[in-house]
Amino acid sequence: MKDVAAAAGVAQSTVSRILNDTPGRISVSAATRERVQTIATKMGYTPHPLARALRGAPTMLLGAVVRDITDPFFAQAIEALTIECHERGYSVMLGHARAKADEALALTAVLETRHCDAIVLVGDFRGEQMLVEDLRSAHLRVVALWHGSERHGRPFPTVAVDAAAGIGAALDHLTALGHRRIAYVGGASRYVIRDRELAYMEYLAAAGLVQPDGYVCHVTNTIGSGEVALSMLARLAERPTAIIAATDTLALGLIHAAYAHGISVPGELSVVGFDDIPLAAGTVPSLTTLRMPITEMVAAGVELAIGEAVWLPGDPQPPPRVIFQPNLIVRGSTATVLSPPDTI
Repeated sequence: MKDVAAAAGVAQSTVSRILNDTPGRISVSAATRERVQTIATKMGYTPHPLARALRGAPTMLLGAVVRDITDPFFAQAIEALTIECHERGYSVMLGHARAKADEALALTAVLETRHCDAIVLVGDFRGEQMLVEDLRSAHLRVVALWHGSERHGRPFPTVAVDAAAGIGAALDHLTALGHRRIAYVGGASRYVIRDRELAYMEYLAAAGLVQPDGYVCHVTNTIGSGEVALSMLARLAERPTAIIAATDTLALGLIHAAYAHGISVPGELSVVGFDDIPLAAGTVPSLTTLRMPITEMVAAGVELAIGEAVWLPGDPQPPPRVIFQPNLIVRGSTATVLSPPDTI
């Protein structure tokens, strides 16, 4: 700032007010403001986050810890987060936990010591109690994206999707096509995925649809797990005519496995995913899936993290929660059930 002030012919305090956009007793003309900003840009001036933090000013840094950056869905979320923060004048410090609690714990400690104004958890970390308790005791704003429903508790402000509404829409679609033997494929370790399984079970119970044993397959969230799940379901005496997958990654794996086994999708087997990743529209057949409003959800999360109405640990009111509705996108992977539904 001293160099900028010398080049612009103004006091350093004037440069500080202009670049930090803080008011002063003496007004600054538009011409002076433009001259200082132009010179600062040419000189490559950037504010030092630590110096800003020591003065009590926002560092304009937001820390993000993502559970699995290799997941196409989370790649979309991080892109949306970066764009949203940039529009608000913030930079993002990104940490990849690789689905390991100890790494997530270490990352949040690093982000805190680097004086981030807030931390956003991208993905479901709620099963890591040590991480949750550590963040609850930190004097730092924390917001959780995609952490599942309130039945698992709400330690931070959260932004989530209505899993019950989404799974219900998918099952409404399949049952309207005549499907009654509907299986579910998903993981068992994450609360946000468990919510989708619970929604599936609750819908079937309410509709009086009793599914045979083996219709719920727990597998990891990979393309290859589609082959594992399809092999298990194909061995059943009463084979399903439709499958709901907890993620698009699994759904695409199921379609790939069906093709390898000579099973027609959707002629013999209908498949529905969840997320609407970019590849969902480009497969053959294209994937019927549930689309989450990622951009809007991320914007809501950033507002909870750095907006005016900020919740901090210790506040008497419960942390806020924002719920978004998914939309069913019907494409080519679902069709009317064959009769009788004997094979897949």
